[in-house]
Amino acid sequence: MIQEKTRRLSPWRVMLAVFIVVTACVGSFYGFQWWKSEQSQASHKPWFASYVDVTSTPTFAFEQLSKGDHKDVMLSFIVSSTSKDCVPSWGGSFTLDRAGDSLDLDRRIARLKQQGGKIAISFGGLKNKELANSCNDVTSLKSAYKAVIDRYDLDTIDLDIEQGNLTDTAASERRAVALAELQAERRTAGKSLAVWLTLPVSPTGLTEAGTNIVSQMLAKKVDIAGVNVMTMDYGQSLNGLSMIEAAKKALTATHHQLGVVYQRVGIYLNDATLWSKIGATPMIGQNDFDNEVFMLDDAVQLNKFAREKGMARMSMWSANRDITCGSNYTTTKVVSDSCSGVKEDAGAFANALGSGFNGSFALSAGVVTNADTNSKQVKDDPATSPYPIWSEDSTYLQGTKVVWLHNVYESKWWTQGNQPDNPVLQEWETPWKLVGPVLPGEKPVQQATLPEGTYPEWSGSTEYDTGQRILFQGAPYQAKWWNKGQSPAAASSNPDSSPWVPLTQAQINEIKGE
Repeated sequence: MIQEKTRRLSPWRVMLAVFIVVTACVGSFYGFQWWKSEQSQASHKPWFASYVDVTSTPTFAFEQLSKGDHKDVMLSFIVSSTSKDCVPSWGGSFTLDRAGDSLDLDRRIARLKQQGGKIAISFGGLKNKELANSCNDVTSLKSAYKAVIDRYDLDTIDLDIEQGNLTDTAASERRAVALAELQAERRTAGKSLAVWLTLPVSPTGLTEAGTNIVSQMLAKKVDIAGVNVMTMDYGQSLNGLSMIEAAKKALTATHHQLGVVYQRVGIYLNDATLWSKIGATPMIGQNDFDNEVFMLDDAVQLNKFAREKGMARMSMWSANRDITCGSNYTTTKVVSDSCSGVKEDAGAFANALGSGFNGSFALSAGVVTNADTNSKQVKDDPATSPYPIWSEDSTYLQGTKVVWLHNVYESKWWTQGNQPDNPVLQEWETPWKLVGPVLPGEKPVQQATLPEGTYPEWSGSTEYDTGQRILFQGAPYQAKWWNKGQSPAAASSNPDSSPWVPLTQAQINEIKGE
């Protein structure tokens, strides 16, 4: 090699060079930390896995799924043995060893893996007791979970919590403690354990019991991979909605609820990260309610919605049912374990729901949840906000629209002092309905108001007949019946017993002829 001549650097140049290098290194370090944080939540690919009912009759050859586009399966259900509370069993009928002998389960799993497929296992389900609901000792419960995880070499598990299992808070506590310890131990050993919660849902979101399950998990430091909602069997809550409309509403509500639950334990997750922690599981074809049928077109639309939102997971109940019922099956309204009840090609639902969900358990099992530290508090500008900026001191009639943090909200009833984005789990807990974001280029819209003197100010010494109107703290009210000395202030906290009802924004518009 030819050695080049070098120039001697002055001390000042040396110091400057050192400063630049150090600054670059520090910047690279923090840049790497940010990248790592974002990557840890976004690097996985969304995955699809059908549930397979292991103990259903006839036996379903899930190992044959390895020949299709979607090789991964969610085997179900591990529950408590009917004879020994802390012993895991398949459906309450087969111990792990007996399933290996009678169902040839271990060999079939090995065949699936041999051809590139992966398995995860779901604990719980509708008909039996999830391990935590019968095993009262945390140490024994932890051992039971570990026995299943070790035997089947799992990096992903699913907890399907339904019916009485859902409201057993003591069991939920035991479950959270046991899984937190297991997950921490595995991560310390360099292994992954993704924990999914599968919960019932209505178009308004998770039930209170469902959000409590999530909260208990987070409180005990379980890093949940996500919440998979069962977009099925809505019953009366369907209330005229189509199956796809109900699914979209349920998922959107769950997205909001999940954000609130995380906030309450001090973790802020942005919208994209929250969507990446949500999954959906429809019941394909005929559901348990006669009027609920999830069609192939619903599957296509749900897949599109999930991909647009960036959801992490799609499943279905179940691979056993992904085929048209035979001609001898005359009453398709009666749910079958082995066919969908609708006309389809075999595997059509899996293809429709799984399109674009090309990841696998293994690729997403190691994702670690990190709080979003890059969020910025936005400031509203009256000059570009279509409606007034919400104020804690102002009163708002039913139907009034305001702007808060670049979003438009509409009041569902008279309100004062209730922040529009106050984190609540259920819709009925807040007087505000989120309408949507402020759009680019919007200008203020003139709000209809009543000028001072339109109605007399309320007085505690005046008698008021039914139908009379007054102003109270600038807001108009109408008397529901004769009264005297009863302040309209109570109308918001106890509207049924108050003789006063606030006028709505629509009534004000009508009074002004607008």
